[in-house]
Amino acid sequence: MSVFTRFTSWFGGNANTQKSGTQQSIPGSTAHEDNPQVGVDGALQVSTVWACVSLLAETISSLPLMTYKVDKDGNREVLKDDKLYRILHDRPNQIQTAIQFWMMMVLNLVLRGNAYARVIRDGKGEVTTLIPLSADQVETVLAKDGSLVYVYRFDNEAVAYAQNDILHIYGLGNGVVGMSPLDYMAASVGLAVSAQNHTNKTFRKNARRPGVLMSDAVLNDKQRQALRGNFSDIVSGKDKELYILEAQFKFEPLGMSPADVQLLESRQFSVQDLARWFGVPSVLINDNAQTTALGSSVFEIIQAFYKLRLRPKLELIEQCIQERVLTPKQRANGIVVEFDLTVFLRMSEKDMIETDSRAVQNGLKTRNESRKKRGLPNEKGGDILTVQSNLMPIDMLGKQDSGRRQTDITEPIEQ
Repeated sequence: MSVFTRFTSWFGGNANTQKSGTQQSIPGSTAHEDNPQVGVDGALQVSTVWACVSLLAETISSLPLMTYKVDKDGNREVLKDDKLYRILHDRPNQIQTAIQFWMMMVLNLVLRGNAYARVIRDGKGEVTTLIPLSADQVETVLAKDGSLVYVYRFDNEAVAYAQNDILHIYGLGNGVVGMSPLDYMAASVGLAVSAQNHTNKTFRKNARRPGVLMSDAVLNDKQRQALRGNFSDIVSGKDKELYILEAQFKFEPLGMSPADVQLLESRQFSVQDLARWFGVPSVLINDNAQTTALGSSVFEIIQAFYKLRLRPKLELIEQCIQERVLTPKQRANGIVVEFDLTVFLRMSEKDMIETDSRAVQNGLKTRNESRKKRGLPNEKGGDILTVQSNLMPIDMLGKQDSGRRQTDITEPIEQ
């Protein structure tokens, strides 16, 4: 028995444990009774789930995925002419753009906890195509020697792929597969679905409820049938301005009204509860019912969302690509893959001008570098690093060249 096999034998068999064979990403037991199994299609019909998933998928997929070559001194060069750059940044396969590809990958990741893509390589082992696979159609099998096999089921056929042929992105889980968030949040999604269904039924009846028609007299079957026909409009939802109850009949509605059960408050709670599952500030999915403790401004909320939720996922994707897509030779040659966060972290116009001004004045950027960032053309002489020269040591005060023009405040820096 290998060390790995002995290690895995210490664990049990739920989504957070390791064992040989097919891995499970769903809960081994449920903490709630009578959870409706709505699946991906049903969950996405809840507006909060759709809003959270689309926010995460569209935000991450819109960030450019860059390929760099880093030398021994840490200098970075964008490899725009490299095949790997074109695949990751522009077109992973023949039918999808990069944004469409990564939206599907993130959709699977945030709902199922696992994102899969088939990696097609050339004779050198370098990637030529990435094809996304539905997480619901892939089984991850852990062999007893510690290797992984991925079984993809399509049109009643099953194809097995080796570990090197699959890009597998997963997060929280047993170290082999990720836990399925949608299955773990089943109770919360079920509550939202139930509240939504109840609201739909209520308003389809014009907010009317079933009730009891009471009378002091004893009625025969014929009279009962006639009353049902005469007074069914009261609870059926037909629009009438006046209903007449004859004799001594009295109508008593059954059950509690939406106000009694605080239906609207319950639905509001579901918004915040589901947003919590996805780690999304509810204000970012158009929930203005409450203020948030993450910050007093939208900029602060976005920064907290980036640091606490997006950044870990971005680094997860980067590392998985680095290990599963790049060849050992590419990694040894200093090829790295990273998301470009410039657009996401873009400041206000005022802050950008102030930051660029400080960078130019202190020799961190040239003027042309600053202009390029703002989409402006280069200017002659703008490629020289300059610094302010009006600061000097205290013991030099009064000794400066009195003939020097005070307006000449910059000096070039040799690059």
